[in-house]
Amino acid sequence: MSEDPVPIKAIHHVELWVGNAKQSAYYYRKAFGFSQIAYSGLETGNRDCTSYVLEQGSVKLVLTTPLHSRNGIGDHIKKHGDGVYDIAFHVDDVDACFEEAVKRGAQIAMTPHDLTDLNGVVRRAAIKTYGNTIHSFISTNNYTGHFLPTFEPRIYNEDPIGLRFIDHIVGNVDVGQMNDWADFYSEVLGFTNIIHFTDKDISTKYSALMSKVMESENGRIKFPINEPAKGLKKSQIEEFIEFYEGPGAQHIALLTDDIIYTISRFRDMGVEFLHVPDTYYEKLESRVGPIKEDIAQIKELGILVDRDDEGYLLQLFTKPVQDRPTLFYEIIQRRGSRGFGQGNFQALFESIEREQALRGNL
Repeated sequence: MSEDPVPIKAIHHVELWVGNAKQSAYYYRKAFGFSQIAYSGLETGNRDCTSYVLEQGSVKLVLTTPLHSRNGIGDHIKKHGDGVYDIAFHVDDVDACFEEAVKRGAQIAMTPHDLTDLNGVVRRAAIKTYGNTIHSFISTNNYTGHFLPTFEPRIYNEDPIGLRFIDHIVGNVDVGQMNDWADFYSEVLGFTNIIHFTDKDISTKYSALMSKVMESENGRIKFPINEPAKGLKKSQIEEFIEFYEGPGAQHIALLTDDIIYTISRFRDMGVEFLHVPDTYYEKLESRVGPIKEDIAQIKELGILVDRDDEGYLLQLFTKPVQDRPTLFYEIIQRRGSRGFGQGNFQALFESIEREQALRGNL
């Protein structure tokens, strides 16, 4: 075992449990530019659920829906709506990672076991994290198949829109739980707290939150953990927890190398983003300094910009991608900055609060 107590290589995939995986897969293909690479269902011998595997760059999303009411997936969807169930980790030694995590206090979601087909063996186990979310440990060292056993290639290629990999995934937890879950990632999985935002950093006149950003030993995985802070009105975290009916993954940040191209393609395909008022751009250049991108294009697309000591970043947030105001996506481009857009928090929160007010949830 290396100095890293639970050596995680990367995020293997993110699995969403959804009410209709076929329709969700079509949405992610046509609106987000994901290609479908694999399928599991009745035709492949899976009589419990149907799953579609979507890929763009190194991002893999698995969309799963139940085929009956006896496997717990339907109960999860009934309570939470469409949402993230599994943030799966790619590891070399599933048993060692699982045993060490459990020894350090993780709760068991799935004991180590083999998944097999004609292409070899995949070893898998899982532990619980916040809410009803889990982390699988997956080793594909002895597998040559397209994705995982019970999946078959069923390919629908789409024109990608520049998404490269998952930059970070944000988890929302209840009041008073942020430190507990930050400690979980630190003590159980060996992550490091790299940034701590207080309610003074992330607040408006009406609402506030606090956040700790946890990073894996190799720096490839970043998990901000948010909790609501006291405010005059309901924060976005409280709205999420109310409608998700518990803690869960609030948003997935997807990195692109050309945010102008990516956001332009998103808008052409009808994806809705939070609105940024024109006043945000009046002093943008004096606030963030010179940038390579055209300011007029940035303003037209509503993209936010922030600079720190290492460079700058550009970001924009979708509206929720389902009817419940829960899961949404962030599109981010980094030009040196390793931050999370602290200078944009005020404008971002005000945009979110406008949407909350329209929903009657502020």
